[in-house]
Amino acid sequence: MKSTIEEVAQRAGVSTATVSRALRGLASVTPETKFRVEQAARELDYVISPSASRLASGKTSTIGVIAPFLDRWYFANLISGIERVSRSAGFDMLVYSLDRLDERERIFHQKLVRERVDALLVCALPPSRDEIQFLQQVKIPVALIGAEVEGCASVKIDDVGGAKAATGHLINMGHRRIGLIAESPLQPMSFTAPRDRRAGFLAAHQDAGLEFDSALEAFGSFTIESGERAMDELLAKPHPPTAVFCESDEMAFGAISAIQRHGLRTPQDISIVGFDDHDLAKYLNLTTVSQPVQVMGETATWVILDQVKNARTEPKAVVMPTQLIVRGTTARFEGK
Repeated sequence: MKSTIEEVAQRAGVSTATVSRALRGLASVTPETKFRVEQAARELDYVISPSASRLASGKTSTIGVIAPFLDRWYFANLISGIERVSRSAGFDMLVYSLDRLDERERIFHQKLVRERVDALLVCALPPSRDEIQFLQQVKIPVALIGAEVEGCASVKIDDVGGAKAATGHLINMGHRRIGLIAESPLQPMSFTAPRDRRAGFLAAHQDAGLEFDSALEAFGSFTIESGERAMDELLAKPHPPTAVFCESDEMAFGAISAIQRHGLRTPQDISIVGFDDHDLAKYLNLTTVSQPVQVMGETATWVILDQVKNARTEPKAVVMPTQLIVRGTTARFEGK
C-alpha cells in the first residue's frame, strides 16, 4: 500500500506542511528537520506527488518550445535534443507549432504561455521587442536557438562563417561563376540564418576579389522541391554557374535532382555545396557545412534551466562551431 504524507509527518514528528516544504527543498526548513523528513520518506518509500508539488510551488515544471515547421529535419532534431535534457531534469516539454504569423499573438501574449510553462525556448525565430517585453513582464525566462537578441540567452552557430567557408571552398577549387540558392527575402517568418548565410557567401567573394553576379541567385524555401525549382531557374540562364552554394542541404538535394534531370552530372558539370549535414547528406555524398543541431537543443535547455533555478543568472550567448565536410559533390573547375 502506498504511504501517505500524513504517515511521513507522524514518523518525522512534524506537520504535513513541513513535510511538503522539506521534500520540495524550500529554505524555510532547517537542515536537521529536512534530514529527518527525508529519512522518514525513504523508510516509508514515499514520493511527493509531482502535481501537488507544482500546485504548491506555483511552478509547472514545463518548458515551452516555439518552433515552426515541425516536420522538417532541423526542427525535429532540435526538439529531440530539448526533450532529452528536459526529461533528464524532470521537466515536461510543451511544443507550440508556429506555421503562420497570425499565431504569434495567440502564443506569445495569451495565457497559453503565461500560465503553462516556466520557461520558453524559441527556435530560429527572434521574438519582436514587444514579445520580449511581454515575457519579461510575466517573468518567463527565454532562450533563443539559431537566433540572437540582446538581453536574451541564445545558442546559435556562426552562420556567416559557415557559409563563407563553404563558398571559399568553391573559390579555392577554381570556380568563379558561383550560384546561390537562398531563402526568399519575402519569407514572412524573419529567420536570421538565411540572411547571415547570404552575407557569408558575399563575404567570401569580397575576400577573393570577386564580384558576385546577382543573376546567379535563385530563391527557395529550405525544401527539396524549392531547391529543385531554383536550380531549374539557374540552369536556364544563358551562362549558368559552374558551382552552387545552397543555404540548406534540403535545397541542395533538390538542386542535384534538377541537375540530373537536365542530363548533367555532379560534380563533373556543376559542383554543389549545402549547409546542415542532414542525415541524408553522407548518403548522397554531399559536400556541406555541419552544424550540431541536437547538441544546440540540449545546450539551450541547460541554459534555460539555469535561469529557471536562479533568476539572477545572467543570460548566456553561446556560439557553437561548424565544420566544412568535403565529400563528392564538389570538384576542381577545369573549364575556362
